[in-house]
Amino acid sequence: MTAEATPSLVEDPGAFGAAGSGPAGAGRAPRARTTAAYLRYVAGKLAGAAVSLLAVLVTSFFLFRLIPGDPVKFMTGGRPVSAAQITAYRREFGLDLPLWHQFTQYCGKALTGDLGTSYQFHVPVVDKITEALPNTLLLTGTAFVLYTALGIFLGTRSAWRHGGLGDRLNTGLALTLYSIPSFWLGLLLIIVLSVGAGPVPGLFPTGGMESGGKEGFAYAVDVAHHLVLPVVTLVAVEYGQTLLVTRSALLDEMGGDYLTTARAKGLRDDLVRRRHAVPNALLPTVTLVFVNLGRTVAGVILVETVFSWPGLGGLFYQALSVPDLPLVQGLFFVFASAVIVMNTLADLLYPLLDPRVGR
Repeated sequence: MTAEATPSLVEDPGAFGAAGSGPAGAGRAPRARTTAAYLRYVAGKLAGAAVSLLAVLVTSFFLFRLIPGDPVKFMTGGRPVSAAQITAYRREFGLDLPLWHQFTQYCGKALTGDLGTSYQFHVPVVDKITEALPNTLLLTGTAFVLYTALGIFLGTRSAWRHGGLGDRLNTGLALTLYSIPSFWLGLLLIIVLSVGAGPVPGLFPTGGMESGGKEGFAYAVDVAHHLVLPVVTLVAVEYGQTLLVTRSALLDEMGGDYLTTARAKGLRDDLVRRRHAVPNALLPTVTLVFVNLGRTVAGVILVETVFSWPGLGGLFYQALSVPDLPLVQGLFFVFASAVIVMNTLADLLYPLLDPRVGR
């Protein structure tokens, strides 16, 4: 290199130090592009969730107005009342307004967290939901943890030994229980294990959440005793879905070259499954887990009704029978919103588990 050429390189800062032209800049540029792509992905998912919530808000208002029944007749208890009294009731709850006016009022209040006042309980809908929510989370949350763990464990075992006796038994039992209506299984368990059948005595309560008159540890034991049958019903019906999804995803991964390479390195079969195959196969299961987690807030209406569990599901059934329009609308909005939010969280988590998603 000549002396004349040397100063030009020294004086030109873009020769080596410009962003993106040297090693440091080359590292920053791909990271910036990846971050921008992920932010666009997040923005798209959040926008989709907002549109879905708006659609749920509209649906929850119009759908339940198709239910036959007059809320005013329920509020009067079937007593003979004058036309003036009926008019007063309708005016009190806004039922005398045009439908479009009721809709705009409902949307405006819902956006501020006001879901209206229950016709049958005469308290804010939010208060009734807050009161029943812990009971639902106790029941469905306990069942969710159990059937998710059981489904993933049995699904991975069945896939890894697919075609064997254990796989056939697990898959057959899961399909059978998954196809059974939850209310029918719940009634069967009540007949056999609560009322008693033949030599089998009644071991568990027929319904409710507590017997009453107990405090402290005795109260916790009593609630757990009432919790057994509804939890068993939910676990029996729901674990099969997680098992089948996990098994199918893992079977798709088992032919991968990376598993053959891991075995060739001398890793034990158990380590190959736990460290390599299962993590890559869990993406479909993650979506299912988050959707089921959203359903945990909604509860299971039929199971809570069969076992007289004082949760959101039982409250929804009570509201439908009136019909208590504000309570039904509020519960439906909460149920659907929980599923939408959890599904969106699963979508946002996907790129962190698999960087190929969202690019």
